[in-house]
Amino acid sequence: MARNKQASRRTVQATADGYENFVARVGMQTPNQHSASTYRANFTSRNRMLVEWSYRSSWLIGEAVDAIPDDMTRKGIRITSEIGAKDRGTLEAQLDQLQIWDALNDVLKWSRLYGGAVGFIMIEGQAPMTPLRLETIGEGKFKGILPLDRWMINPVLTRRIKEMGPNLGKPELYDVVTTATGIPAWRIHHSRLIRFDGVTLPFQQKMTENEWGMSVVERIWDRLTAFDSATVGAAQLVYKAHLRTYKVEKLRELIALGGPAFEALLKNIDLIRQFQSNEGMTLMDAKDTFETHQYSFSGLDDILSQFAEQISGAVGIPLVRLFGQSPKGFSTGDADLANYYDRVSSLQERRLRLPVRRVLDIMHRSELGKPLPDDFTFEFNPLWQMSDVDRSTVAVNTTTAIVNALDAGLMTTKAAMTDLRENSDVTGIGASITDEDIENAEDEAPPDIGELVDKPPEPTGGDPISNEPTADSAGGRGYRKWALRWFKR
Repeated sequence: MARNKQASRRTVQATADGYENFVARVGMQTPNQHSASTYRANFTSRNRMLVEWSYRSSWLIGEAVDAIPDDMTRKGIRITSEIGAKDRGTLEAQLDQLQIWDALNDVLKWSRLYGGAVGFIMIEGQAPMTPLRLETIGEGKFKGILPLDRWMINPVLTRRIKEMGPNLGKPELYDVVTTATGIPAWRIHHSRLIRFDGVTLPFQQKMTENEWGMSVVERIWDRLTAFDSATVGAAQLVYKAHLRTYKVEKLRELIALGGPAFEALLKNIDLIRQFQSNEGMTLMDAKDTFETHQYSFSGLDDILSQFAEQISGAVGIPLVRLFGQSPKGFSTGDADLANYYDRVSSLQERRLRLPVRRVLDIMHRSELGKPLPDDFTFEFNPLWQMSDVDRSTVAVNTTTAIVNALDAGLMTTKAAMTDLRENSDVTGIGASITDEDIENAEDEAPPDIGELVDKPPEPTGGDPISNEPTADSAGGRGYRKWALRWFKR
């Protein structure tokens, strides 16, 4: 009973982790200016006009939106599967003719700008509302990809995907709401769309954005306005970099009286401004005073550099790529670009590989009338460009290694030619090797280990050396000298 009374007397007290000093007003829970700091959503992604105005008027926002999609799509892919040369050429030609990379680039850009976008896979003769079945694609029916941003198409939130898989719970259908450009008011099945979100949001926040992502502009908005304000402020200071003051006795009385005296003063000032130069001379009354004031711009470049670095870190693009500025000090910028290219490569693998393979499968069925092989593979071409010296060094080392492996019998001629062609995008050697050349090459098995041992040289002349033992080493014990018999013991 006493224990229950004690428990009822206890009161819940609020506790907080971290250092606090109430007397000095230091800490987040004390009455100071810093403890009033917080974070609130600015919901810039919902203001379509503001996002579009900033994209049109700010080059920095344009680079933040465009840089990564441009780098993800500018080098294309390299088909690494052993398919026919004609089929390979057909796929590569269709990628250019249907402007697939340009369409994917636009979808990625608008997803980063607006928070979401889709690419409509256009199959002629099929209803957009029906699920896309690859086996029903007719010859020449694939017409490309149509980019649609989040404000041109709305997900139907009452129809959800119920099949187990990566798309479980996502919208099954989408309605086209922008028909002024001639696009019909279609209801499109999700299987006919390639969807990209900008910045992926958690579930509750995604619900507030109609299940789209967030624009990349929203996260950098405060840093961007700070950078632009500092830049414009520095530009305004240029007009005040050299100020001149002219002291006139009883100036207020002259202004108040006006008339000829005031007009004479203005005429005097105009003459001083007109003739004040390197070759001119300033004439003034003995009681007047003329002064100049210089303004120092020291420290402004450091402030602008700090703001620029914050924007660079916020968008994940290095300064050498975002601002196009040269590295400072002993840095060459190669390490920053290498890290950035690694990030772009990661985005290609995570976000582009499945859509590109899907498009290639559709193109293969549309142009060649058959599905892609099960072992079909491709690689994204690397963004990093080697210098001529580095490329020649890699070419020599790669070619030497392949030739040595071929001479040592570790690989066949066909395998050597295949490896040489696969590395041609890096070395620049072997790109002219065709599939026919590889097929016509001898595919001999590597020689046995016994064949690799050098044979003893043939005698060139004279009597052959006898293998019979001499008197000291003959098999009979009678021919042995006593010293040999002693060593034998």
